This record gives sequence, C-alpha cells and structure tokens, in this order.
Amino acid sequence: MNEDDGGVTGPDSRVARHNVNSDNDGVTDVVVDEGDRLPERFPNPGLPPHRYRSTDYDPVSAKRAERQVAIIFGLSIVGSVLFVVSYFVFPLEGTFASIQTSNLALGLGLGLAIFAIGIAAVHWAKTLMPDHEVIEERHLIGDPEDREEAMGIINEGLEESGIGRRKVLRNGLIASTAILPIPAVLTLGDLGPLPHTDLRTTLWDRGVRLVKDPTGDPVKASDVTIGSAFHIIPEGLENAAHPLDEKAKAVVLLVRMEPGIVVPRADREGWDVDGIYAYSKICTHVGCPVALYEQQTHHLLCPCHQSTFDLTHHADVIFGPANRPLPQLPITVDDEGYLVAQRDFEEPIGASFWERG
Repeated sequence: MNEDDGGVTGPDSRVARHNVNSDNDGVTDVVVDEGDRLPERFPNPGLPPHRYRSTDYDPVSAKRAERQVAIIFGLSIVGSVLFVVSYFVFPLEGTFASIQTSNLALGLGLGLAIFAIGIAAVHWAKTLMPDHEVIEERHLIGDPEDREEAMGIINEGLEESGIGRRKVLRNGLIASTAILPIPAVLTLGDLGPLPHTDLRTTLWDRGVRLVKDPTGDPVKASDVTIGSAFHIIPEGLENAAHPLDEKAKAVVLLVRMEPGIVVPRADREGWDVDGIYAYSKICTHVGCPVALYEQQTHHLLCPCHQSTFDLTHHADVIFGPANRPLPQLPITVDDEGYLVAQRDFEEPIGASFWERG
C-alpha cells in the first residue's frame, strides 16, 4: 500500500482515491472519486422471446377455447337457477334437517354461480386475450393529449379482449352476471321482518306460558334457581304462520337473581316473580342473539359486538355500541305455578330503526 498526497491506492482497484482539503476553520473536506468503484454495467437484455400459445396461431384452438369459456359461463347460469329452485323446493320448516338441506342446496348453487364466473374469466384471459409483455415509462397524466392517449389504451384493451367480436363470450358474460343478483334478491326476504309494524308485536300475550327452547317444556317458578338461565319461547310457537320469524322476535332469556340485588324501578314494579326476570335476547344494536350470562356480575353479553347489559339495572347498556336497554317481558304465575306473560313487550324489540316511536 502506498500513500501519496492524501490518496490511498492498493491492489484493489475498486478502492476510491480521495483528496483531503483543510479549510481555515479546521473543517476537513474529503473529495471522493467514485469512478473506480462503480459496478460493472451490463447491457439491457430486454424481454425474453414471446412464447406463443396454440390459440394465437391456430383458429381451431381459439374456437375451442371460446366454446369452453362459454360453457363455463353457462355453468354459472345453471348455479343461479339451482339456487332459485332450491329456495322454493327446500323451504325452512323449523327443523335442523330442513335447515341443513336448504343451506347445502343454496350454498352449492350460489358457489357454482360465483365460482364459474371466476374460472371463465381466468380461462378467457389465459387463452384468448393477448399476453405480450409491454414496458411503458411512467409519467404524469393531466393534459388533453395524455387523457386521449389513456382512452386509446382502454379502447385498445377492450379490442384485444375480444368482447366486441366474440359475441358468444360477451353474451355469456352478460347473461351469467345479470342472473347472479337474483339469489341475493330472494334471500333479502329471509333477513327478518321489515322495520314497520312487525317489530312492535310478538306472540307474547296475556297468559301465554313460558316454555323452554327447544324442548317446549313449560317452566314453573320453582324450577328457576338463583343464578340459572333459560332460553325461553312462547308456548304454541310451532303453530304460528311463520315460526322462525316469530321465534326471532319473541325469544327471551329467563334469569333469577338474589333478592334485593336489582335496583327497583317504579314503572316496572311487579314485572318479575321473586327475582325471576325475562329479557329479550335480541340485541338492540343490530339484532344479534344475546346469550352469554355472567352469573357473578349479572351481565348479559352480545357475542357479535360485545355490547354488555347490566341486569341489576334492568338491562341498561354499560359497554358496547348498543344504545338502548334490552326490552323486559312482564311475567307472572298462573294457577298451576307456571310462568306466564302478563302482556307483550311494551316497546319494539331488536335493533333501532327509523320508525321507532
């Protein structure tokens, strides 16, 4: 190694030469010559040779691929039709078997409808759309010429996709996507009653017995011990015109708490039976079932969004997005000692809506 005028040289030619300059203020500047240690430059190899597909040069192969895409679009239509047919052929009858059969048929139909559209689009792109690699420099788009050029690129893409000249594929795509929303429209009716008058009334009425869900056994006050909780439905629910809809509105949670632990309210005096309270299970946030009861804290929790209701304060909200207490069902006992409703809920159950008075 040799030192010469502040420069350092050695066997390795990549080591930079530098000069040391000292100013009057004592600051030393180092000027580095980077030329000797720049990496060796290679010529741009460009894009690899394009590999043509059989559909690029063989009209028979292209026609075969077009038919395959059209057939897959047809399978999507078959899936949508299967969903619609299954919706009416396999109605919900309130039993686990009917729900399982209906869900299986509806799921297969909707899955085929959506999956087939995706497969058809992928097969179309891989076999019939141009696949040449293109390199374009990125630049700002703002002036009219650039916008015109961008529209030209879009139109060129539409032309290369073959939508205009391949009418079979275009019509298959339109037909499969047009029929796909029909299953969604049908299922909207199963989301529950519309927020009109249907949410203001349930099957609860004067003298209707509280029975266990799903056994249907009536409940005596002596059967409810302190700390216990029961899922309750109104007696005779199975005879309703729409049992599932009515159950979704009328289901309640029955709990018994220690005497004196609940803060009294004058407007709800006599609504319980010796510390036995009945509250709607439908969360006042978005209608999820509130079913988690903490015996030690006397809190009811909604598993969907963690709204928490304090039963010692008549199901007031103490946490979460819900903004109203759970509606309470007034109860009493009949001559045989069974728990019965005094009347229906005094307010609409479930999530808030725009017509709630």
